[in-house]
Amino acid sequence: MTSQSIQKGAVPGPEQIRRAPKVLLHDHLDGGLRPGTIVDLARDTGYTRLPEADPDKLGLWFREAADSGSLERYLETFSHTVGVMQTREALVRVARECAEDLAEDGVVYAEVRYAPEQHLDAGLTLEEVVEAVNEGFREGERLARANGHRIRVGALLTAMRHAARSLEIAELANRYRDLGVVGFDIAGTEAGYPPTRHLDAFEYLKRENNHFTIHAGEAFGLPSIWQALQWCGADRLGHGVRIIDDIEVAEDGSVKLGRLASYVRDKRVPLELCPSSNLQTGAAASYAEHPIGLLRRLHFRATVNTDNRLMSGTSMSREFEHLVDAFGYVLDDLQWFSVNAMKSAFIPFDERLAMINDVIKPGYAELKSEWLFQQTASTSGSVGD
Repeated sequence: MTSQSIQKGAVPGPEQIRRAPKVLLHDHLDGGLRPGTIVDLARDTGYTRLPEADPDKLGLWFREAADSGSLERYLETFSHTVGVMQTREALVRVARECAEDLAEDGVVYAEVRYAPEQHLDAGLTLEEVVEAVNEGFREGERLARANGHRIRVGALLTAMRHAARSLEIAELANRYRDLGVVGFDIAGTEAGYPPTRHLDAFEYLKRENNHFTIHAGEAFGLPSIWQALQWCGADRLGHGVRIIDDIEVAEDGSVKLGRLASYVRDKRVPLELCPSSNLQTGAAASYAEHPIGLLRRLHFRATVNTDNRLMSGTSMSREFEHLVDAFGYVLDDLQWFSVNAMKSAFIPFDERLAMINDVIKPGYAELKSEWLFQQTASTSGSVGD
């Protein structure tokens, strides 16, 4: 059996991809609800503005509404999910189901983000929101474990870039940093709302030795990435897909990196790439044309993420399936993305290392060994023919 045939055979199918241990760094809690849960919560909380009452039709509506090529239109869909997430019970349920759904999909570590300031309409305090979500994540982890799955979920507290509560949310993230919150984020429309508007929050987090990521380089270009890194000091780039604008590919296939792209690669700045979401918002035309292919080839610290599972009708497994189809990725490539993500997580180094060495690498090794034994069994009868 040649090494070429082994590599070819290692191309994973959907079931192998689902079983592969995956790491997720960019997933929005309010973008991943089950359609049936939205219907239930709307009924329980008196929310009357849903466009559809049937869960299947509602799920389809979310995907179609988000598939517009506009980030602003994409963000409008969140009024309904946030609208039903205004009570403690709703937040616990949504967080619990999020952890269960991710674990069922083979995700072993996830950082899930949400904006506490968007869940105060029914009278909850910021602290009550955080505690409810943390409670839901812990319940989801326990239920997943009971069903034979292992997952660890950390929360990222998000501030909205068009609002003025970023320092308050940063302080909240710092207070709960040892209680389930692993970092901070800002999100929302990039154009007209640069991250430098929130320098006081980022300076505070740096003084506190805390971690933060910034949505940058999704709908807006290189200036957004440059500000996030050089003015604000982001640990990671939420999306960062527009770094491709600083990379020139010549007709002969040679590649020249601009100064910002070189900096991002040299400093190993993690890119939280979200292929399906990027297609919906117009950042890429197709999976085959998505910059992740070139960024992986150039050894950027690229990671694969879901962004909003409901709006994109996706999961980590589906994201990997699309990339396998588009680029012919094998299990080694999927492991590379997963290890990249785990290296970039906002938990302590020794815990990241343990996840890589004790969970991720053994999981992929098992999948590859299964294929080798299957190949041995299928070819053993032909020896000596």
